[in-house]
Amino acid sequence: MCKQDSLIPQIGVITKVKTETPDVKTFSITDIEGKKAFDHKSGQCAMISVPGVGEAMFSITSAPTNTKLMEFSIKSCGVLTSYLHTLGDESQVTIRGPYGNAFPLEEFKNKDLLFIAGGIGLAPVRSVINFVLDKREDYGKVDILYGARSYDDLVFKEEISQKWPDEYKTQVHLTIDSPQEGWSGNVGFVPAYLRELNVKNDKMVIVCGPPIMIKFVLEELRNLGFEKEQVYTTLELRMKCGIGKCGRCNIGSKYVCKDGPVFRCDELDSMPGEY
Repeated sequence: MCKQDSLIPQIGVITKVKTETPDVKTFSITDIEGKKAFDHKSGQCAMISVPGVGEAMFSITSAPTNTKLMEFSIKSCGVLTSYLHTLGDESQVTIRGPYGNAFPLEEFKNKDLLFIAGGIGLAPVRSVINFVLDKREDYGKVDILYGARSYDDLVFKEEISQKWPDEYKTQVHLTIDSPQEGWSGNVGFVPAYLRELNVKNDKMVIVCGPPIMIKFVLEELRNLGFEKEQVYTTLELRMKCGIGKCGRCNIGSKYVCKDGPVFRCDELDSMPGEY
């Protein structure tokens, strides 16, 4: 459930825009006083709007340990997102939140973690990864498996190639769908690479990506002996109004805005059809 003040929009100031891929940019946003607009937990979302253009829900990709600002990695795929991609430093939007539940970071303590993401699905997962790495002594080994269609479509290139691999007991496994000139890493889809890595089934798993990727990743995890109770995912793309009133996030008896967007994978069994 959201708090009452999360319904009230604030003026947000874009302090930095970073191009991640040809169609993804990361926006750093503060309030009008140059401070973080509100506190959040990893997995939660915020509503960003531009009056006269539109509004939409986006996952917060920065970690709660970043106390200065929030970051949003946004793919240009519609009227609002295309407009946001035209904005630069000092541009203003409105922002409100946070919305939804969060990943159970307390439950993850002292356990090994496996993060699996595809494409822009790394955006909400990045918040959890950076929180864990900022609180490194509280968590076990970290494995990050990330893939995209091509090298150009990999987001957060500096972190995945330089920062994260240098962290204590942290391994990054990258893959792209098809061969590409200059790419010397793994080639193949994320589920196939997961099978090849043959990871031990003693970890907690966080998964985010296209629905078809999640479907086959869950199959591979079952084949490796993982229980659904070990696996969490986020359905943040289904978040709409944020408070469960519009009904557009409804899946069976669940409202993603109210009950999610983070779900343990055994909870998905009660949801009909594609999630």
